[in-house]
Amino acid sequence: MSAEILINVTPSETRVAIVENGSLQEVHIERQAKKGLVGNIYLGMVSRVLPGMQAAFIDIGLDKAAFLHASDITVSQEVQDESDLAPKPVRDITELVKEGQKIMVQVVKDPLGTKGARLTTDITIPSRYLVFMPGANHVGVSQRIDGQEERERLKSITAEYCDEDASFIVRTAAEGAEENELRHDAKFLRRVWSKVSERKNRGKKHSCLYQDLNIACRVLRDLVGTEIERIRVDSRLTFDQLTEFTQEFIPELLNKLEYYPGERPIFDIFNVENDIQKALERKVELKSGGYLIIDQTEAMTTIDINTGAFVGHRNLEETIFNTNIEATQALARQLRLRNLGGIIIIDFIDMVDEDHKRRVLHSLEAALARDNAKYNINGFSALGLVEMTRKRTRESLEHILCSNCPSCHGRGTLKTVETVCYEILREIVRVNRAYDADKFVVYAAEQVAEYILSEESHALAELELFIGKHVKIQAEAMYGQEQFDVVMM
Repeated sequence: MSAEILINVTPSETRVAIVENGSLQEVHIERQAKKGLVGNIYLGMVSRVLPGMQAAFIDIGLDKAAFLHASDITVSQEVQDESDLAPKPVRDITELVKEGQKIMVQVVKDPLGTKGARLTTDITIPSRYLVFMPGANHVGVSQRIDGQEERERLKSITAEYCDEDASFIVRTAAEGAEENELRHDAKFLRRVWSKVSERKNRGKKHSCLYQDLNIACRVLRDLVGTEIERIRVDSRLTFDQLTEFTQEFIPELLNKLEYYPGERPIFDIFNVENDIQKALERKVELKSGGYLIIDQTEAMTTIDINTGAFVGHRNLEETIFNTNIEATQALARQLRLRNLGGIIIIDFIDMVDEDHKRRVLHSLEAALARDNAKYNINGFSALGLVEMTRKRTRESLEHILCSNCPSCHGRGTLKTVETVCYEILREIVRVNRAYDADKFVVYAAEQVAEYILSEESHALAELELFIGKHVKIQAEAMYGQEQFDVVMM
């Protein structure tokens, strides 16, 4: 698996593309005016306690109050052993926080739509190999590190840097790391925490105590593995920053870092711009002729698979099975590329053979194996749908790049010309009954005005006879199809 990271930087925006085998898999966008908040630590103030929701709103200095649920409030982390991590009853929110109370919190989800940021008091600070956990006294090791001997080695080394007040989680990237590298990370994280504590002690009503790295450094810290062949950056300033960062924290990547001075835009190298545009469309074409339809709503994302022009070579069941197998690869890529999270419902083409269903699920699991976001697949439901969840910590690509259509206001459909015409005729009757007017002028979109004067001219004449007044229809080039005004004269 060959992979490259392309970093495109402008004064107002940084974009990071992860390309595997020549195909865009992920895109991360950070705009200066709307920088992500996940990982930031704040000293906030409890502005409102909601016992009915077992939650509180916290003022951390943002436009919208952030949300803190009772289950995200850590009272004590005196855990003796990893097997001790069984769920404990959540205490009542009124016992945990009071209005006006100062509280240190960390953002775990950026504001999404109308919702404020999601918070936790379980503070963690990540570095290349370790995650610092103040208040904990146990060492955790990433489940993705399989070898028991390596797990014990890492746990033993890391335990030396723990005390009663803080501990660490060993990240997947630490597999095979030397003791001095782990020691360097542990010392760095303790220095960071010391600075956070100092700022907290002199903090005001609400203040930012710690900000996570910029997006380019975060990608190198969190997503880069040894399979990365090259990291190209088209900004000299950012390249110098990344060089300094990799020298200190990820020296094995230093020789893979390249400054790209070419005249051709860096995102054109692997057709990244075109793939981003396609990721905003509902329809995703499959090479066989089948296709996916992806619909993202506030509640969930639905993905419908269709055979389309694919007719197969043997029988219908084999055609359906092959289309579904191909679709698993495409939809796994689209989940990463579009950063779709929350509840996801997949409507595979109906299969009769149970073995085919099992193999499709296995193919989906394999396709998602490289996804860094946590996910859970529940298998086929009684209705033949596959239900899954994918962790959502930031806005989807569509929500970052797009806004609701001003004509349909996010519905995705418009009222027909015929429907708008009948609304206008009803509105004239309503206004005539409510007010005294000599005549009416209707301003409407060109296609609506034309329809009334041609297809509905008889209905308009009957209306004028019914109300005993003249109605003038005026076409307005700037009006949307659903827009109209009835003016009394």
